[in-house]
Amino acid sequence: MMTRLPFGDRLREELGTPGKHRALQSSPRSHVWRVELDGTPVVVKQLVEAPDAAERYAHEVAALRLASRSQPAIVPALLGTDDAERVLVLEHLEAREPSPDWLVDYAATLARLHATGTPEDAGLLPVWSGPAQDDIDSFLRLAESLDVSVPSCAPAELEALVDRIGRAPGHALLHGDPCPGNDLHTAQGVRFIDFEQAALGSGIMELAYLRIGFPTCWCSTAPTAALLDRAEAAYRAAWAGATGTEPQGDLTGACAGWLLRGDALVQRAHRGTVDHLARIPDRDWKWGTATARQRLAYRLGVVAHRTAGRDDLRGLHRLCADLRGRMLTRWPRLGPLPSRRP
Repeated sequence: MMTRLPFGDRLREELGTPGKHRALQSSPRSHVWRVELDGTPVVVKQLVEAPDAAERYAHEVAALRLASRSQPAIVPALLGTDDAERVLVLEHLEAREPSPDWLVDYAATLARLHATGTPEDAGLLPVWSGPAQDDIDSFLRLAESLDVSVPSCAPAELEALVDRIGRAPGHALLHGDPCPGNDLHTAQGVRFIDFEQAALGSGIMELAYLRIGFPTCWCSTAPTAALLDRAEAAYRAAWAGATGTEPQGDLTGACAGWLLRGDALVQRAHRGTVDHLARIPDRDWKWGTATARQRLAYRLGVVAHRTAGRDDLRGLHRLCADLRGRMLTRWPRLGPLPSRRP
C-alpha cells in the first residue's frame, strides 16, 4: 500500500504547500507522486526503506546535480530535497511517444550526459565496476556444460579483456541503468531519469547498451543495424561537440564485457545471488521482453560478429560462434529479440 505523501515542513517552507496529488507507477525501490504546487505539477520521489536506500538516494541527488550542468537540459530540474526522508522534488515533464528512430536522439543525449562528468568529480559517485574473474570462470563453465570446446587462447584473451575494461580511463557521468523507460521523450528533447545506480567511468560501457541489447533492462531489444549505426554516429558527434574530443574505448570489448555478466540476465533484485549462467543449460526464464536464453544467444551473436578479424580476440570469436550455434541447435525455438521498444 502506498504511504503518505512525504512532503515535510522543510519542503513546504522552500516550495510551498502541496495540493492535489496522485501516485505514479514506479519500481519497488521507490514511491513516486505527481503533486500540484500552486497549480504547477511536480514529481515527488521517495527512496523506500532498504539497506541501500540512503546510498541510492545520494547517488541520484549527486548525478542530477552534475547532469544539470548541461544546456539544453538533459535531466529534470531538481527543485528540492529532504535527506532525512530520502525525498526528491523534481520538475514534471510531459513525455510523448518515442519516434520510430528514437535511438538516435537517445544516443546523442546519452553522450551529452556522459560529457558532464569531469576529473574533479572524483569521489562524488562510485567508480563503475566491470566484469571480474568470476564472470570469466562462469562463462567458460557454461561452454563446457554445453559441450562446446574452449579454444586454448580464449581464457587468456578474456583475462586481458577484463583487465582492459577495468583500467579503461574515463570520468564520464554514467547513468547506471540507461534503459528505455528511464528516458523521457519530450517536445524539448530527451531527458533521463532514475539515477540511483549512477557512477563515474568510461562512457563506452553504456554506449555498448545499444548494440548488445540493453543488457540490464527488462525491455531488451535489438534495433536494426541501420538504426544502430545512426545512433552510434549521433553519440560520437554529440560527444565531440561537448568535449572537442573523440570518444575513447573499445566498443567491441565493452559488448564482450556485458556478455560475460550473468547478472545481466536477471532483474536487479536477483543479481549477486547465484551463478545465473550456470542455470542456462537446465532452464530458461522470462524477464520482460525476452528470455534469458534469447538474451544470451543475441549477445553471443553480436560479440561473434564484432570479434571477427580481431587477432587479440580470435579465441573469443570462435567460442562465441560455436556456443551460439550449440544453443540454437539445442533450443531451435529460440526467437530473436524484438526490434522495437515496447
